[in-house]
Amino acid sequence: TFFKHYSGLTAMEKKLAEYKCNTNEAIQLKLVRFPEDLEDDNTTFNPEYSHQVFGDDEVAFGYKGLKMILYYIAGNLSTLFRIEYTSKVNEKFDCVEADDVESKIREIIPPGFCTNTDDFVSLLEKEVNFKPFGMLLHTYSVHNEEAGEDIAYQIYKADMTCPGFREYHERLQTFLMWFIETASFIDVDDERWNYFLVFEKYNKDGATLFATVGYMTVYNYYVYPDKTRPRVSQMLILPPFQGEGHGAQLLETVHRYYMSSPAVLDITAEDPSENYVKLRDFVLVKLCQDLICFSPGKLVQGFSPEMVMEAQQKLKINKQHTRRVYEILRLRATDMGDAEQSRSFRLDVKRRLIGPYKKKQRELAKMRRCLRPEELTNQLNQIDLNMQHKQLEESFQQLVTDYRRVLERLAQA
Repeated sequence: TFFKHYSGLTAMEKKLAEYKCNTNEAIQLKLVRFPEDLEDDNTTFNPEYSHQVFGDDEVAFGYKGLKMILYYIAGNLSTLFRIEYTSKVNEKFDCVEADDVESKIREIIPPGFCTNTDDFVSLLEKEVNFKPFGMLLHTYSVHNEEAGEDIAYQIYKADMTCPGFREYHERLQTFLMWFIETASFIDVDDERWNYFLVFEKYNKDGATLFATVGYMTVYNYYVYPDKTRPRVSQMLILPPFQGEGHGAQLLETVHRYYMSSPAVLDITAEDPSENYVKLRDFVLVKLCQDLICFSPGKLVQGFSPEMVMEAQQKLKINKQHTRRVYEILRLRATDMGDAEQSRSFRLDVKRRLIGPYKKKQRELAKMRRCLRPEELTNQLNQIDLNMQHKQLEESFQQLVTDYRRVLERLAQA
């Protein structure tokens, strides 16, 4: 009986396994401009993450052929949400229940969505009335190969006093859950938030319409006695628009916006991702490269207080980011084939990189004075000098690779 029972179990398990769906594949997103976009698979995209809604496994149980449809009208982001599947587990499976996928998604999308396509299409006809929120800061264009023309984009600064913006933002922020690994929704009642939005202008039946491209939220921290320090919190360019340079346009526009304000000390970012750091390097180097303190003659003399002061006063860049800008521009001004020049550059960067190691050693010296010998050896073993040099060299090589990428992008800009 044991074998019979056991083989029965695996058959059951196999059966149940067929009812597991990867939620990143099951969620289907669209930004809809024309009714025919609804049928066009090329306009569909999927989340990068769904763990915040469906757990770390990113699996939904209980369905075959599960589709969680989340379609948004391109501009004002009115939403169509519905669940489709080919079959669902039923009572024949003892004590097994399908996940309530619908309520999980309802928790993050605001109420007032459509559940059928006809209602959604009739909302699409009203989209011609949608206009961007807030104050226009910047207009730019990107050449589109496919369309064979330049497409115009605009960046606006909005706040919660703009009519309809609060509801629009509720719909917009749902995208964070699918594309930012550690996303969280912000407290919109706090007036210290600024919102910067990117829109594309497009034509439909002779009218000009606006499509949402992406956005950034920035929090204004108070700095004693009378300054603020804006901190970038969230930034997202929607997947259909990624890789076209919108992130750089947005970040540069935000910097320029704060640059004109005497009350702003400098701009920081909260827990930046690797991609954000690369983007920021590019934007800040682009802004700084023409400052007098970063001329090749000055770069060779090393990092200076003048650089820190000028970058902060003119461009609202903080000391730590200015140091990176200096290293990138110094790399550009250095002939790495020249032994003397490259050695000087390497020592300069490694001196900064070794800072944290040095700090650790100072801490060890303190511990030596107050720890018993056997406790000490354990601590000392963690810091082996050879290891340090190897790590240092690896960190340096990685940095140079990153810096070269920034310089390549700059050369093409």
